[in-house]
Amino acid sequence: MVKSKKRVIMLADCQSFYASVQKAAHPEYKDKPLVVSGDPARRSGIILAACPLAKKYGVTTAERLGDALQKCPHLVVMPPRMSEYIRVSLHITEIYQSFTDLVEPYSIDEQHLDVTGSLQLFGSPDEIAHKIQQQVQHETGIYVRVGLSDCKVLSKIACDIFAKKIPGGIFTLDRERLSETLWPKPVNEMFMVGSRMTRHFYKMGIHTIGDLAQTPLPRLTKRWGVNGEVLWRIANGIDSSPVTPRSQLQPQKGVGHQMTLPRDYTSWEEIRIVLLELCELVGRRCREKGLMGSVVSVGCQGADFDHPTGFSRQMKIADPTNITDEIFNAASELFSCHWNGLPVRKIGISLSDLSQDSLVQLTLFGNRERKRDLERATDSLKRRFGETVILRASSLDDAGQAQE
Repeated sequence: MVKSKKRVIMLADCQSFYASVQKAAHPEYKDKPLVVSGDPARRSGIILAACPLAKKYGVTTAERLGDALQKCPHLVVMPPRMSEYIRVSLHITEIYQSFTDLVEPYSIDEQHLDVTGSLQLFGSPDEIAHKIQQQVQHETGIYVRVGLSDCKVLSKIACDIFAKKIPGGIFTLDRERLSETLWPKPVNEMFMVGSRMTRHFYKMGIHTIGDLAQTPLPRLTKRWGVNGEVLWRIANGIDSSPVTPRSQLQPQKGVGHQMTLPRDYTSWEEIRIVLLELCELVGRRCREKGLMGSVVSVGCQGADFDHPTGFSRQMKIADPTNITDEIFNAASELFSCHWNGLPVRKIGISLSDLSQDSLVQLTLFGNRERKRDLERATDSLKRRFGETVILRASSLDDAGQAQE
């Protein structure tokens, strides 16, 4: 009987990603506390990311910018630049892919890598982790922490609980030593365990990850069903799921994008500008993928997440499209029908019911092909010279976000 080869799985996490991207672009802020927040000009909004220097002053993610400035009056505040974050994230993915084909994004700043088949090429797991750290730092200025183990769930735990808290930022969590390393940790340090679940666990006498791991499974499933089993499996490091690159995932069902605005938008004139920018971005992504969609979805949300306002609606259009104006016309109709006039802080657009754009529905009267050719030309210019080489005039308005 052939013994199966032990997997080597990594979770690579970019430290304070948004803030680190800003610092890499602005070396003059290298030794200054910096945060990314919604509206620096008005000194309002919430903290989206804080660099380690800012965190030393007690600044935390998701707190109000005004509170952060009281803790650290000399804080450098930068507006978010989502297009740049996506560009850097894709660059980092390419670096990972130079070490292994098996790279699976977990979020914009976290990715799993299966380097089992790369050991003979690049050295030991620890050596590969160091090489990845060095290359990402050299090419992007971003510091990466790496957790290693034999499955995805333990590699994430290795990163979150250990690698992020030690010099060097690399930690290997051995399955054989879980009882010594992982199980003594407080149960609230395990991912997917929030404050409410922690209180429930305390009432059950579960205080450590080891307590959870050794709790009889039926006791947990009786209380929480499948979620109880998921948490028990995490505590025991049970996870056989493969690292699956995006190219091997199921066919894409939709293309969408959402944006958190730097302040409340209260007028249709302001909202219209951002809506058009989002439609342009979604249309461009569809064109790059060779896709069209026939269902347009629009959603918005207010700033008070404890008392949510907003809507989410969709409509089917006559012909599949990836043309910005056609997406925008449908999105505008949905927004005008369903927006109740309350302040908007987040807007999202998506295009679904996808088909290949080679199957173009010809119209007897219209200039769709001319529009498609024009948009492909602007797409090409943006790929070559950057996102802001061509902007709609409306994006130059204060409400526009395309320049950010």
